[in-house]
Amino acid sequence: MKTFTKSSFKKGEQMKKKGFWYHFNKNKMLLLMALPGALWLIFFFYIPVLGNVVAFKNFTYSDGGFFKSLQESPWVGFDNFKFLFSSSNAYIITRNTVLYNVVFIISGLVVAVMFAIILSEIRSKKMVKVYQTSMLLPYFLSWVIISYFVYSFLSPDKGLVNSILAGQAGDGINWYNEPKYWPFILVFMGIWKGVGYSSIIYFASIMGIDPTYYEAAMIDGATKWQQIKNVTLPQLAPLMTILTILAVGNIFRADFGLFYQVPRNSGALYEVTSVLDTYIYNGLTSSGDIGMASAAGLYQSVVGCILVIGTNLLVRKYDEESALF
Repeated sequence: MKTFTKSSFKKGEQMKKKGFWYHFNKNKMLLLMALPGALWLIFFFYIPVLGNVVAFKNFTYSDGGFFKSLQESPWVGFDNFKFLFSSSNAYIITRNTVLYNVVFIISGLVVAVMFAIILSEIRSKKMVKVYQTSMLLPYFLSWVIISYFVYSFLSPDKGLVNSILAGQAGDGINWYNEPKYWPFILVFMGIWKGVGYSSIIYFASIMGIDPTYYEAAMIDGATKWQQIKNVTLPQLAPLMTILTILAVGNIFRADFGLFYQVPRNSGALYEVTSVLDTYIYNGLTSSGDIGMASAAGLYQSVVGCILVIGTNLLVRKYDEESALF
């Protein structure tokens, strides 16, 4: 046990008195490394927060620049927010946004952890790298490119799927006019694109688990499934909880590329593909109302912040160590 003498106490007091510049010089290299990330956050996250005032104005851009336009635009209060709730489609877009994200959170977590465990059981390091690279590749592809791949399969005239159906004496399907298929297509595409990145995070966490836990389990006669259930999953639980809390904060945000590019913005599919982000975009392009778009973005951010704080408080109530803050 470490004992604290009178001299060590005095040394600690002296370090406290040395002040800001002493600690700055001591950690200047670390601070220098953190500077690019800090500047990026300031310029692209904190300064733009001031622009949220646009959400409460009837903003029209003039020749005088942004700040003059902001000053001259009339104040309308919460009128811009009414656009999100007064429309007859408000229930549909809210339902789609929330339900899709709930499915993505649950299924994405299960699939990512499953693939991470599978990768951790592969003994060949070369094969692990091959599988990781193959799974991670879709994450870096644009939804525009992916939408063309999907179209090559689902094209009503020359699509691969309809060609197979025609070869089996079946009737082709006009995929871009049939809403009932698209919830499954969108969920599959969303998981397919993101599972590689998520699984690597969990795989890295599994690699950090102390091997002695598995050795003790094997000595006790535990099967592979019992090792996963009683060692791997409990060790992953804090990371799974933190990532889920962060995901809940984005439950009112949808992947614009997935819901706009992949279904090719087909009007016949709006019932199942229209989410908050695509609804705002279509409204902005048709009306040019910047204030409405800003109000929608502010609404998403505020609701996301409330959800993160609420979910974190709920987690803290049952397991304080797994909470985000």
